[in-house]
Amino acid sequence: MSLVKFAFGLGSATELLVLLGILLGLAGLVALPILRRTFRQKGRASFGDPELVSRLVRGGDPLVRRIKAALVLAGAIAFAVALLRPQAKSGTKLLPATTLDVIVVLDFSKSMYARDVLPDRISRAKLEVAELVKELPGARFGAVAFAGEPMSFPLTSDGAAIAQYFRQIDPNDMPIGGTAIARALELARQLFARDPKSKDHERVIVLVTDGEDLEGDPVKVAEQCQLEGTRIDVVQIGGRTAEPIPEVDDKGNFVGLRKDRQGKTLTSQLSSAGETQLSKVASTAGGTLVKSDKGETGLSAITKGLRRKVREELSERAIVVWDELYAYPLGLAMLLLLVDFAGSEREALGLLTRLRRRTKKTEGDADAK
Repeated sequence: MSLVKFAFGLGSATELLVLLGILLGLAGLVALPILRRTFRQKGRASFGDPELVSRLVRGGDPLVRRIKAALVLAGAIAFAVALLRPQAKSGTKLLPATTLDVIVVLDFSKSMYARDVLPDRISRAKLEVAELVKELPGARFGAVAFAGEPMSFPLTSDGAAIAQYFRQIDPNDMPIGGTAIARALELARQLFARDPKSKDHERVIVLVTDGEDLEGDPVKVAEQCQLEGTRIDVVQIGGRTAEPIPEVDDKGNFVGLRKDRQGKTLTSQLSSAGETQLSKVASTAGGTLVKSDKGETGLSAITKGLRRKVREELSERAIVVWDELYAYPLGLAMLLLLVDFAGSEREALGLLTRLRRRTKKTEGDADAK
């Protein structure tokens, strides 16, 4: 790795324009003396004999003019180097691991009793939440259980407490039926907002549901989460295929299938609008959408992704530390320009004349000896 680099990049149109301006400015400074000399010669020629006019016109010493031009050009180059932000490697710094905060938002509507995922959707989801907690040691977890209204458990480092919280609840325990996804996501967002440590942590909401929100606007909540830097991963259980909803008693026993007032079996089926809604929630908040497959809810895929993120992106790592050096070429540029503007050309000519006289005197004394 190089010991010196330039921090100025070329990743945007603005940076390209700045670099182009620097190059044009340097080219102009190089071309200006040549153009001045050309116009001066043409102007003198228009008055008469150029050699005679040159004798009549009082001008500075050509050497002094060249020195002053060189000072201006060197100052401009130093200023351009300062704009490119030179940096020197000063060592390495160890970044501590970033804590991951995860809030699991789990659907407890009665359609989660459906058995297209064994033993049933809600039981399988609880098992996979427990696996999620186990696979992410060191992370903090929070919980939101929802149907028509959400209930929450605050963020804690005790992931086992979250798994136990979900194990103690069943869809029959929810006071209001329905699938209020927007309210559940908003409650999860507020849990992050109320926790003073979360603002410095990586934040992820994992939504596990088999339905769509017909009351609120979960996409709007996802937009707010995205602005706050919170990601939403969505686990979609079920799909377009109608799945019968079992009737489960208070003891958890299967007692038949749920039916409506006309005696028709109730089914769980996600509409195309519902699938689109869940997909937008995930994409808006920078997350992923996973569908249940092969007897699993799909939560295990989210677990693998988060585990990989903790291991590769959030783990402790060393980074190279660079010290800014732009002050040195900037100071040199100011010094050179200050020298150029400090005295007039006549003063510089006088100084040069005195130096020449002193040199000649020294040579004469040496010859006399």
